[in-house]
Amino acid sequence: MRSTVTDTLPPRVKRALGKLGADIALARKKRSLTIMMMAERLGVAKSTYLKIEKGDPTVAMGAYAMTFFVLGFDEALTQIVDAHRDEQGLLLDAERLPKRVRVPKPPGAI
Repeated sequence: MRSTVTDTLPPRVKRALGKLGADIALARKKRSLTIMMMAERLGVAKSTYLKIEKGDPTVAMGAYAMTFFVLGFDEALTQIVDAHRDEQGLLLDAERLPKRVRVPKPPGAI
């Protein structure tokens, strides 16, 4: 049965995953690693690793994360949605700040 994940992905996301897969394949080749070597190091089947190189969205994120680790890009994974680099989130936080800050009255004060 075909996954609906693939059918519902926006074209931009499909292209990004395709580029990610191609970049992974290039990084593997630069390190002189075979597809079988990568599959063994990841602990996945050869067919699963080939899906990773194609940017298949149905492959578990853990398999992609392990791929980054094996290729030496594990630090990049921690930067993907880093709160300090989230410009939109930082702007929303700034908008939510109160106009004034008041000191709370002590209990029982009138």
